Amino acid sequence: MNEILKEQFFVDDLSADQKNVISQMNTYIGQSLQQNLHSVAIIKGAAGTGKSVVLMELVRQYMTDKNYQTALVVNHPELYKAYRDLGKSIPNMDVKSILRPTALINNAQKNHKKYDIIFVDEAHLLYSKSEPYAHYRGQNQLTDLMNLAKIVVVVYDFDQVFQSKMYWDKELLFKTIDQHPYQIFDMNFQYRMVASDEQVAWMDDLTSQKPLKAFPENSDFEFKVFDTAGEVFENIKKRNKEVGMSRMVATSGFPRIDGRHNVEMDTFNLPWDEWDPQRTHWAKREGSLTQVGTIYTLQGFDLNYVGMIIGPSFGYDKATDSMTIIPEKYSHKEIFKKRKDRKFTQEEYKVFIANVLNVLMKRGKYGLYLTAYDDDLRQRLVELYQNKK
Repeated sequence: MNEILKEQFFVDDLSADQKNVISQMNTYIGQSLQQNLHSVAIIKGAAGTGKSVVLMELVRQYMTDKNYQTALVVNHPELYKAYRDLGKSIPNMDVKSILRPTALINNAQKNHKKYDIIFVDEAHLLYSKSEPYAHYRGQNQLTDLMNLAKIVVVVYDFDQVFQSKMYWDKELLFKTIDQHPYQIFDMNFQYRMVASDEQVAWMDDLTSQKPLKAFPENSDFEFKVFDTAGEVFENIKKRNKEVGMSRMVATSGFPRIDGRHNVEMDTFNLPWDEWDPQRTHWAKREGSLTQVGTIYTLQGFDLNYVGMIIGPSFGYDKATDSMTIIPEKYSHKEIFKKRKDRKFTQEEYKVFIANVLNVLMKRGKYGLYLTAYDDDLRQRLVELYQNKK
């Protein structure tokens, strides 16, 4: 088994909290299999709370038992690759049962196939509308999955919703599960980062456009602010040489320059991450050190250190001493795709954009190196950082 993936998704010594959640879920899954009422088990928690670790322990338990008809689905292409890699090295695991949700739904409906348990990681990426371009012609993937299984075990984080076609909030979730039996398993403990609760709260406050303050220094988590993206990159390269899995990331909005759509700022100029059909996921590729990661390659994955460039769609309001979000500068238009069944407000689009930044900042287990494209925002962040020192 790949050691990097094993470290992220399988933990030899589960915490008491994780063991407790797994025990409760086993009880609920057992009851649901007896009742055959298309039940739902919801694993809910913020980024870094160990949701995937709990899910994979359940996957390893049930998907290697031939007494159950099971499947694992995820709509994130990079995570799909990772799970297929993991599945190959788990004894008695049928890798063919690890699928993208559209593929599973279309195949099961065509062949009248039913399941005992369907596991869904990153369920906030399920389509909540028809998406013919992606060969999905249903109206809601969670509804379709529930109809195919006695119980669906889903991982949700509503703060990781970035696009209208994958829009989920609590109201839509409960409307979708409607009269089906369900139970929520809350995971409100932070495991990914060595950061303290106060440091995680600082990241949340930043993206919530609250007044800026100095980053708390009360853990071993390494936080630095730089005046240039070039300096961030030099430090990331150093960390990558020392401990590996250290990458540059950024949010959308960088202008095209001479026909190039790279991330360009001061001395820094690198291309965006590239989709690649190869089985190795982006963060593990040697070449990804000289590219800039996005949610499309990093959502659901751990890094050791993150070099974060806050893009042009974020500014600074001196009157409120807070970061601002400027949707019209966000260049990735997929986020604004219209739906027939609902309209999104400007404030909702701002939440989508804020969620992207929040998730990317929290990819690093041991440290975050930060800068911003907007001059005023960058200067204020540098000022707070240097005054704290």
